[in-house]
Amino acid sequence: MKVDIKLELREKEARLRAFMDSNGYDAVVMNKQNNFAWLTCGGDNHVSIASEIGAVTAIVTKAKKYIIANNIEAPRIKDEEIKNQAFELVEFPWNEANRSSEIIKEITDGMRIASDEEIAPLRYSLTQPEIEKYRWIGHESSKSLKEVSDIIKPGDSEHKVAGLVAERLLPSGIIPVVLLVAADERIKKYRHPIPTNNRIKKYVMIVVCARKWGLITSLTRLVHFGSLPAELREKHDAVTKVDASFTANTRPGNSVGDIFRKALNMYEKTGFRDEWKLHHQGGATGYSGRDYKGTSNSKEIVELNQAFAWNPSITGTKSEDTIIALKDKTEIITQAADWPMLTIKYEDQVIQRPDIYIR
Repeated sequence: MKVDIKLELREKEARLRAFMDSNGYDAVVMNKQNNFAWLTCGGDNHVSIASEIGAVTAIVTKAKKYIIANNIEAPRIKDEEIKNQAFELVEFPWNEANRSSEIIKEITDGMRIASDEEIAPLRYSLTQPEIEKYRWIGHESSKSLKEVSDIIKPGDSEHKVAGLVAERLLPSGIIPVVLLVAADERIKKYRHPIPTNNRIKKYVMIVVCARKWGLITSLTRLVHFGSLPAELREKHDAVTKVDASFTANTRPGNSVGDIFRKALNMYEKTGFRDEWKLHHQGGATGYSGRDYKGTSNSKEIVELNQAFAWNPSITGTKSEDTIIALKDKTEIITQAADWPMLTIKYEDQVIQRPDIYIR
C-alpha cells in the first residue's frame, strides 16, 4: 500500500522539536530500530532483527536532520529509506568503527542531547497514515494465521507450524519478530513456548508479533482437533471475558492502572483470581512489542490513537489482539476474519473475541 508521508513527516519533526524546546535539549540521537522507523515513517535500518539497535544512527537538531552510516549501509539507506526526507547523510568507512561516535560528537558538540528512551512517548499517539498502515498489517497477519490454522493437522511439529506462518508473512514484507507455537501439554506448561519438534495431537496455540514499517501487531490463535474438554471451554470463556474488559476500557483518557484493576476483577469474577500472576497482561504497543506493560500501579494515561496489545492468559488458553484507542471507538485491527467468534457483553459494549477454532 502507498501512503503520502509528507504530513506524517512534518508532524513527527514538530513533535521532536517541541519536545526539545520544552525539555531544554538541542538534539536527539536515535540508534534504535523502532525510533528510526518512526522518524522515517516506516524506514528500516536493521540488518539483524536480534538487536534493538539499528545499523545507522539518526540525529535531529533544531535546524537539521542527519543519518550517520558506514559505506556498507549508506547507499541502501539513501536510496530506499530516506529518499526525499531532507536528511544529510554522513558516510564513513566500515573499517573505522569508532568514526560513527566521533561524527556524532562533532555534530552535537556543546549540545544537550536526548536519547532513544526519552522520546518513546512521542510515538504513542499514531498519525492517520500510521493507522492506515497498521490496519493493513493487522489484516494480513490475522489472515495469515487463519490460513495456517486451516491446513495444519495432527502430527505436524511446532517447527512446521512456525515455518508455515513465516511463509505467509514474509512475502508481504512482514517480519515475525516473535513467533511462538505450543502443542497440547506445552500450552499448559509454558507462557512463552518457542517452537520445538513436539508434534500436535489435539491442540495448538500460535502466537506472532508481526512487524512492517516498524509497526508491530500481536495476536494469538488457538486450534483444537475434535470437541473441546469442558475445562478448556470454561477457561477460554473466562479469558475472553478478561480480554473484553481490557478492550472495552482502553479508551483515550483512561488510566492504565484502572484498566488493569478492572481486568483483575474479571479474573476474580470468572473464578481464576490468581492466573494473572503467571504472565504479564500486555500493554502499550506500536513500534515496540510492548512500549510498557500494564500493572495495577501504572500511572500512564491512554492517549488518543494509541495502540495496545493485551494478552490475558489462563493456564491452557490465551486471548490476544492488537487494538487502537480511536476517538469514537476502540478498534481491533487484527480482528479475526472467517474465524469462530465469541460475543461478549461488557457493561454497555459488545466485544467480539476469537474462540478456539475447532477442526
